[in-house]
Order: sequence, then structure tokens, then C-alpha cells
Amino acid sequence: QVQLVESGGGLVQPGGSLRLSCAASGRIFSIYAMGWYRQAPGKERELVARITSGGSIMYVDSVKGRFIISRDNAKNTVDLQMNSLKPEDTAVYYCNVRDTRSVLLANYWGQGTQVTVSS
Repeated sequence: QVQLVESGGGLVQPGGSLRLSCAASGRIFSIYAMGWYRQAPGKERELVARITSGGSIMYVDSVKGRFIISRDNAKNTVDLQMNSLKPEDTAVYYCNVRDTRSVLLANYWGQGTQVTVSS
């Protein structure tokens, strides 16, 4: 079993920055990807960024050039540096760990952390 604990959310003004961190406990296999999703009120949960143990990264188009995901395989942590934040980035952000072959094999979620971008 894998447990995920997120930290770093909060209130920030437009144009500001926040850094989210997620620590995973339990057995994290190299086949697992780590990432961040978000869900805004009234919207579906969407993938924000994902990174594999080998360092392959993908971002949703709306955050490219503003967000940076990083992973420490030794510590089983994944961070999301969010810059140039916009009001539309407001959402609950969830840490996710999943088997890259299939979510049916492994798919774990954190409890979520609120990010609010507002003046």
C-alpha cells in the first residue's frame, strides 16, 4: 500500500508562485509514475503534470512554461513548482502515483491541497 501526503497549497496573488510537495510512503516501484492532478469547482479532475522514474515528463498545455515538476526517486517525493499563477489555476491539487502500464495495477491518491489564486 502507498500513502501520499501533500503540502504547500495556499492563497497567492495572480502572477505569484507556490510549490507543492508530495511524500510517498510504502513500496514505490520504478514502474510507477508520479504526478499532480487538479479539480476546480464544477469541473472534472485533470492531469497537470506527470513524471516517470526515468525522468520523462508531460504537462497539460495550460501550464507549459509556468509549472515545473520534479521527482526524487531516493526520497519518493514529487514536487510541483508553480509560477506565474493565474486565477484559472485555482483548484484542489492531488498527488498521484500510478503504474505506468495500467491504473488497474496501481493507482494512489493524496488527500488534496487547495490552491487559490486571487487578488
